[in-house]
Amino acid sequence: MTQISKDMRIGELLQVDSNIAPILMRAGMHCIGCPSAQAETLAEAAVVHGMDADKLESQINEFLAAQ
Repeated sequence: MTQISKDMRIGELLQVDSNIAPILMRAGMHCIGCPSAQAETLAEAAVVHGMDADKLESQINEFLAAQ
């Protein structure tokens, strides 16, 4: 089973599974295609967007576990 970490960069997350993009977009991260966003970690992006990185990490890992 693949798992992600909030310390992974957005670009890395999308390489794990491109279907993570809709999860991020539903959470309010609409700029995931931006070059700067690709270099940010999930935790950094969560801070910028006022989100709970642990909760987002958990949601993504639950999605990946269901695959």
